[in-house]
Amino acid sequence: MENFVVIDLGSNSIRLRITQITEGNFLRVTHQLKEYVRLSENMGPERILQQVPMDRTLEALKKFKGIIDGLPNTHVVAIGTAATRQAKNQKEFLKRVKNETGLSLEVISGEREAYLDYLGAAHTLPLHNCLLMDTGGASTELILVQDGKPVNLTSLPFGSVTISQRFHLEDRITAASLFQAMTVVEKALSNLDWLLSAHKIPLVCLGGSNRTLAKIARNRWHTDAGDVPDIHGFTLPADDATDIMTDLISRDRAGREDISGLTSDRSDVIVGGLTPLVLILRICHIGEIVFSNHGLREGCLFEYLAKRQAEHKAAPPAFHIPAPPEATIVTIDDIASGRIAPPPGTNASEIAPSKHSKKKAKKNKKKSVGGKKK
Repeated sequence: MENFVVIDLGSNSIRLRITQITEGNFLRVTHQLKEYVRLSENMGPERILQQVPMDRTLEALKKFKGIIDGLPNTHVVAIGTAATRQAKNQKEFLKRVKNETGLSLEVISGEREAYLDYLGAAHTLPLHNCLLMDTGGASTELILVQDGKPVNLTSLPFGSVTISQRFHLEDRITAASLFQAMTVVEKALSNLDWLLSAHKIPLVCLGGSNRTLAKIARNRWHTDAGDVPDIHGFTLPADDATDIMTDLISRDRAGREDISGLTSDRSDVIVGGLTPLVLILRICHIGEIVFSNHGLREGCLFEYLAKRQAEHKAAPPAFHIPAPPEATIVTIDDIASGRIAPPPGTNASEIAPSKHSKKKAKKNKKKSVGGKKK
């Protein structure tokens, strides 16, 4: 048994995900933790990480390290994304991380971040032709998927925190501030010539702000406690997304905190975080959004499993992970719904499915994202 650990240090939050890899390549997620550290807070045009956000981040990393140290046989992947990538004092921060926690933080490029997003989504959703979008705190990744493969990967240097702070969208929003924000973001998107190929195809969204949109929609239109769909695979018409954005813009921060599905930690950055999404809908004339709960962290896992498989090619493989887009993550829901057999010695009756695991499995067999119904 091996514990595969991913630490994902973003611009707004830091996440820990630990997956047990057991004999037969059975996967079991044992830890999923998140801390809002807002590392990119007040970086400004100088791109300098500030002392207080760095301190918050280090405290969270120390907590995570304490958990990791209590586990046997760990393989740790610690990744820093946009805020760390863009910081001029990156070396100073990385040195503090190493000295104070013992962790070696790998700062990845925007293109690699986009590719890991693709791996995570492609292994967990039946992608065919679509545009993948991950809006983080300080960057936005876009991936054009054609016939299940990534053909364009781009990272843009703005996200929920940086857009909100630069254009003063945290509290009450003026028309001038919103217009400035949308003009700057739209110009950056319009400079992507390949984006024309994303005309009228589904938009698959990852990232905290985008998933918050799904939670707001789910809570608004699925009021029956027994009929609340999972975020992963949840679909939303573009017009409904626009209506929610209009409601968010019309309120101040306190008013946004009253919206079901929106946490107070995100109420000041949600308008900035959804600005790239609503502009993509407009530019590409996209009519539907599909939401993914899986991205970079799962992408790291599947990449690691693929490398293990390649290393054991000479010997009879003890496990098999197909290449995307056909592969499917083995989750507790999969086992509980009967789609995947549990490993020997596992009591399947102890594994509780989510309310919609059976419905979702049945739906995913029928239709791929951007493909034809079977």
